[in-house]
Amino acid sequence: MDKTTLEKLNYYELKEIVKGYCISGLGKSLIDKLEPSSNIKIVNKRLDETSEGRRLLEASYHIPLSGIFNISPHIEKIEKGSSLDPEDLTMISDFLRGCNKIKIFMKDKEGYAPTLSSYGESITELSYIEEEINRCIRGSVVDSNASKELKKVRRLIDECEGKIRERLDKFLKNSDNKKYIQEFFISKRNGRYTIPIKSSYKNYVKGVIIESSSKGTTVFMEPDVVSRYTSELANLKIEESIEEYKILGMLTEMINERIRDLKINIEVIAEYDMIWAKAKYSNEISGIKPKLNDHGYIKIVKGKYPLLKNAVPLDFEIGEDYRTLIITGPNAGGKTVVLKTVGIITLAVQSGFHIEAKEGTEISVFNNLFVDIGDNQSIENALSTFSSHVKNLAEIIKQSTKSTLLLFDEIGSGTEPNEGAALAIAILEELYHKGCITIATTHYGEIKNFSEGHPDFENAAMEFKKDTLEPLYKLHIGKTGDSNALYISKKMGISDSIIERTRKYIETKDYNYDLIRSSKVIKKREEDVEAVEARYNYSVGDRIILLDKNDSAIVYKEIDDLNNLVVFYKNDFIEVNYKRVKLDVKASELYPEGYDLNQLFTSYKERKLEHDISRGSKKALKKIRKNSI
Repeated sequence: MDKTTLEKLNYYELKEIVKGYCISGLGKSLIDKLEPSSNIKIVNKRLDETSEGRRLLEASYHIPLSGIFNISPHIEKIEKGSSLDPEDLTMISDFLRGCNKIKIFMKDKEGYAPTLSSYGESITELSYIEEEINRCIRGSVVDSNASKELKKVRRLIDECEGKIRERLDKFLKNSDNKKYIQEFFISKRNGRYTIPIKSSYKNYVKGVIIESSSKGTTVFMEPDVVSRYTSELANLKIEESIEEYKILGMLTEMINERIRDLKINIEVIAEYDMIWAKAKYSNEISGIKPKLNDHGYIKIVKGKYPLLKNAVPLDFEIGEDYRTLIITGPNAGGKTVVLKTVGIITLAVQSGFHIEAKEGTEISVFNNLFVDIGDNQSIENALSTFSSHVKNLAEIIKQSTKSTLLLFDEIGSGTEPNEGAALAIAILEELYHKGCITIATTHYGEIKNFSEGHPDFENAAMEFKKDTLEPLYKLHIGKTGDSNALYISKKMGISDSIIERTRKYIETKDYNYDLIRSSKVIKKREEDVEAVEARYNYSVGDRIILLDKNDSAIVYKEIDDLNNLVVFYKNDFIEVNYKRVKLDVKASELYPEGYDLNQLFTSYKERKLEHDISRGSKKALKKIRKNSI
């Protein structure tokens, strides 16, 4: 199967779930290598193995796999010419003991699991190797009883070490040495027996310094009184190592002679571990073995997507009355989940996994399964979303045969709708003639219409709860769905007039150009009114807004031939163009009829002076004479 297809359908995530039920690394390694098979006999055999394991579980039997480890690295070590160390040999012994236990366990299970029971016959009993390892190895060391030579050497080592301790005890008890000794005990350093000596007296003691304390106040010395025995001990240790190496080599060679049988045992145990994991997964999901065929017929009864908790069961059928199914419905309504459910159930079955579905489910075994789901846009290759889809589709078309399952999400999308729909129809037609089983989702009405008229195509729709806008994630085969865009728009507040106009456009394509033209006329009139308002003939006393200053002023002189007017602003008269001002309030609205507008442009002092003169004020007259001198 194509790796991209497996990734898109979350096949590797499903395998990780099943791997979690394995006991050893052997089963996990086998599941890592597992791929869907296109051979219906192999698929049937895989499913039967899982069914047999499930029957054992239901009868409360458990294959004794505990304590089994992956010894493949140790086998590789032997094949490279290396000897195994004691820990490796202990693991080999445990593995052989586990093989024998499994072989014995499976002997009387023919009634529950005839195939699995027969696999046990392939396990070779290598008890003599297991026994020899157990005789020669204790814990993580070679036992002294492994050979007469090793036993003799170790006895001499013990005697030699005894003599060394005896001499050192005498050294410690000698009163002449008391002042040199830091602490009165024998310390073993770097495999040699030493006495802690004060650093200041190290030159007074005959011997070899083996190590110094971290603070430098103590040196650990091997006195000359044990040097003869130390040399003897070193030679005995070498003899011991040689003898241990001989024993490890002998045990390794015993295993090497039966390495082929051991490899077969590894394969059988790995199979048992993987099958047992499949059985436990099946038991967890209450899985079934579906009926199989190889002619493209799929019928799923209440099937569930394995990676979703509380997934809505899917009822699905294709391959008998129709070979292409077009699924429609709203976004987030579950169309893509339908594609992935059909895809991953098919991959699971072809891998020997039971599926969570009801009896009556039937799955076809395909040579190929291809998907076009999601956005494959590639920045590196500068491919647009549409281009990447088309490239993918081109590769799929080349490789598709009559034994191919195709899953397309939003086929033909990403480009101009008419062209996209036409291209999608042509591709679906080509794949139909190739004999493929095709499931595609779409929003394009043209594809739905084409499907309705084709004898080997069928439509299906995702159900949608209209009163709450909630998707039901249920597939209704034989029904044509829509995106519910109008219903959703109405619920979200779009007016009924717009909704009705939309329905009309969908049905008749009779767009209301008269309305568009009348809108243009209205807009032109509005623009003319704005132009008239902009050329308003300002009158003296009008309050206007100076656009540059965003402040108000009073018109003093009306517009002249150059379209300028004079305004009174902050006790000053300034000239501005009429385009730089905007009418705020007309003078007729600001002042009563007959109001003297000149007062707007004279200061309070000036107005008071004029008033005083008119009433004959001597003070005012005196002020005028003074200013005139």
